[in-house]
Amino acid sequence: MRRLIQAGLAAVLALGVSVPAAAAEKWPAKPLTLVVPFGPGSSPDMMSRVIAEQASQTLGQTIVVQNRPGASGNLGTSVIAKAAPDGYTFGVSITGPMVNNTVLYKDLPYDPKKDIAPLTLGVHQPNILVVPASSPIKSLDDLLKAMQDPATPYNFPSTGAGTVSHLSVELLLERAGGKAVHVPYPSSPAAVTSLVSGDTHFAALPPIAVMPLINDGRLRALAVVSDKRVSFLPDTPTVAEQGMEGIEGSGWIGFVAPSGVPADIKRQLADALVQAIHHPEVQARLHSQFMEPVGNQPEEFGQYMDEELQRWAPLIKRLNLSVN
Repeated sequence: MRRLIQAGLAAVLALGVSVPAAAAEKWPAKPLTLVVPFGPGSSPDMMSRVIAEQASQTLGQTIVVQNRPGASGNLGTSVIAKAAPDGYTFGVSITGPMVNNTVLYKDLPYDPKKDIAPLTLGVHQPNILVVPASSPIKSLDDLLKAMQDPATPYNFPSTGAGTVSHLSVELLLERAGGKAVHVPYPSSPAAVTSLVSGDTHFAALPPIAVMPLINDGRLRALAVVSDKRVSFLPDTPTVAEQGMEGIEGSGWIGFVAPSGVPADIKRQLADALVQAIHHPEVQARLHSQFMEPVGNQPEEFGQYMDEELQRWAPLIKRLNLSVN
C-alpha cells in the first residue's frame, strides 16, 4: 500500500511539473521585437511595418518595430546578431550589412555567416537605369557606346561608394569596356537632384527614388538592372535582355534572426513572414512602394546572399574600396 501511495504521489508530482513545462514551450507567448537598422520612413522600415502587421495576425502576438539606425545599417544588424536566440527578437537587413560590408569594413561587430540566420527575402528593389529626359541617350546600347568613347566625359551619381547603385554601374561599365566618373551622394534624393539639374548624366537608382520622375517625364528609363522585368515598368527591358546578363543591382530587404534560434521556432517565424508576404493585400501595398515581393525559404535566401557576395566582393576589391 505504501508503495502504491508513493507511486501515485510521484505521478501527481510529475504531472504537476510537466504541465508548466509544456506551457513554457509554447511560442510565441509575448510580443515580438522587429529591429530595423534604418530610420522611420526608410524603405526597410515601410516594408517591415506592412509585413509585420499581417504576420502578427498569424502568430497571435504583436510585432513591435524598433528602429536602430546608424553606421550604414551595421548598428541595427549588430543588435539583431547579439539578441537572445529565443525567437522574440528578429529583424531586417539589406545588401550592405549582410554582404558588401564584410568586404568594405575591416572590422564588423558581427559575422553575418555565423551570427545571423536568414528567414526569408522580403522584397527586391531592382535599380532602374535612367537618364534625364533631355539626354541624347535613348537606349542602353546608346549609353554603352558613349561610355566606350574616351571623348565623352560622362559621370554618374550613387548613394555612396560600395552601394548597389554604385557597384551595379561599375559592373556594367566593366562588362562593356566603358568608363565614367563616379560621384557619390549622401542619399537617393540628392543623387536624383543631380541628374535633373544636369550635374550628372545617368544613374542606376532605387525605383522609389526615380519612378515619380519617370512617370512625370523628367527621367527616361533605359533598363531594369535585373534579369526580370518589374511590374511597375512592364515595357522597360532588363539589362539581361539587352545582352548584359549576370548584373543584378537590387536593393533587396530580407528578414533575419540571431543564430541559435531553435529550429521549430525559426520555422514558425519564417512561415508566418512568408505567408504575410504572399497575402494579396500585402503584395498590393508593397507594389505601391515599387517593391517586388519575394517570400522564399531560409535556405534560398541564404544562397542568394552567397551569390551576392560572389558578385560584389571581387568588384569591391578591384576598385580598392574600403571604409575602415
